[in-house]
Amino acid sequence: MASSTEVPDGTASAEAGAGAGVGAGVGSARADTWIWSVRLTKTRSQAAAACRAGHVRVNGERVKPAHAVRVGDEVRLRYAGRDRVVVVSRIVRKRVGAPVAVECFVDNSPPPPPKEFVAPIATRDRGAGRPTKRERREMDRLQGH
Repeated sequence: MASSTEVPDGTASAEAGAGAGVGAGVGSARADTWIWSVRLTKTRSQAAAACRAGHVRVNGERVKPAHAVRVGDEVRLRYAGRDRVVVVSRIVRKRVGAPVAVECFVDNSPPPPPKEFVAPIATRDRGAGRPTKRERREMDRLQGH
């Protein structure tokens, strides 16, 4: 007897492995679940915490973690020191791999800020003794004090 996930030629459908969590027919998903599913945050609890802290906006409104996200919504997320602006193109409820996650949204985020130049820390040679007053002032000037 053939299962319902097999196509007429007897091979299993590729969509069958995805389950109910991935699909175009799904109408909406929780904001925290969708953000986590498309890998914008590392954990679902971090996504929920970002929602509760007001760092997630859907169509310009701050949302709670259970807010419904639909296709076409603009999601703005402030996470890990970076602003992400994405437009939902596909609803997923289960975490998906990175190649599939990229297909679930259109990224309109500004480019990440450049890494700030970190001034070298003033170090002394081992056994050089206590710094003089002049050397201390020089170290303070280098450190921006």
